[in-house]
Amino acid sequence: MFLGTHQPRLDDKGRLILPAKFRDQLVEGVVITKGQERCLYVWPRAEFERWTAGLAEAPITAKNARDFGRVLFASASDEVPDKQGRITVPGPLREYAGLDRDCVVIGANTRVEIWDSSAWDTYLADQEQAFSDVAEEVLPGSV
Repeated sequence: MFLGTHQPRLDDKGRLILPAKFRDQLVEGVVITKGQERCLYVWPRAEFERWTAGLAEAPITAKNARDFGRVLFASASDEVPDKQGRITVPGPLREYAGLDRDCVVIGANTRVEIWDSSAWDTYLADQEQAFSDVAEEVLPGSV
């Protein structure tokens, strides 16, 4: 499980240092993909395979599944962290997420997300009140 918020910076080569507390879970390699809300998802390889297994089972006639899969897999990049815990974020993914220098890396349960710092601040400001106001169960039986 990935938890917490961290603020690393991209270097001039597009590399990002993963938070030390995440590295053991990511040492075998990661898959970086486009995420929703213009962030990037960073998956441990095995978790990416588990998560996308359902997509592989979707009928080829399901247009939404085809569209989603095309964008997801076409943008995906396999990376292996170096000895300093850095991964290279490919240019097209940096462009998609608006990443320049200041980033926010958050733990999001089974994945890590990379956000542009100002985009994260805006998202969080917009969502914190909604989070506070949740009146119904988000997960049945959990609240």
